[in-house]
Amino acid sequence: MLRPDECRAVLPFSGRSPKKTLAFYPADLVKYPYRKPKIKRWHIAQFTRVNFKIRVPQVRVLDSNGNMLGVMQTREAQHLADSRGLDLVEITPNAVPPVCKIMDYGKFKYEESIRAKQARKSQKVQKVKEIKFHPGTDTNDFNYKLNQIRGFINEGCKVKLTLQYRGRENAHRELGEDVINRVLEELKNECFVEQAPKTLGRILGALIGPPRKNAPKPPRPPAPPKDGAIHISVK
Repeated sequence: MLRPDECRAVLPFSGRSPKKTLAFYPADLVKYPYRKPKIKRWHIAQFTRVNFKIRVPQVRVLDSNGNMLGVMQTREAQHLADSRGLDLVEITPNAVPPVCKIMDYGKFKYEESIRAKQARKSQKVQKVKEIKFHPGTDTNDFNYKLNQIRGFINEGCKVKLTLQYRGRENAHRELGEDVINRVLEELKNECFVEQAPKTLGRILGALIGPPRKNAPKPPRPPAPPKDGAIHISVK
């Protein structure tokens, strides 16, 4: 049994009154209640040094037109930028000495934001849809899924075809391969096969996408002979 001098009162971190939360534990085992530290994900800040934030003694200076003014003291370059009513902006911090340009920094940031916004608008993200099949997919269900695939391809999306074998279906995998090959045969003129059917474990998958502009067109079949004409094929 522990003696009173071997115990210490501990107040857990809670909003309750001390009378209700007072407890005694062995002195050699008692520490402050453990709190799991919060994990903070720090991001590397990308910033540009401007004017008096440039701490190096010398810089290589460009004027607002891009002409080289040479290497000069940072204070002298700052005084030159102030005399023109512009800012001294560090554009190449890793050079020795760093390269700075005299410009209107506010206007520069505004133009950069406009260019970034236009780039995001023009950026096209291609989505990937997934259609699932089974070896025993019925005809009506098969046609419905086929129409869904056509709609996704017309929207410019890629379509992932997946077929999962369950139970005793693993003993007859050729049935699942027939289903996927049938889909590719139905859509051979409407899509481009980016990934041929491939089996990974119990899943058979393929990837198709919209037809490519530079893809070679299939050869046209020969025209049927006219009535009374003699058709000669040369091999």
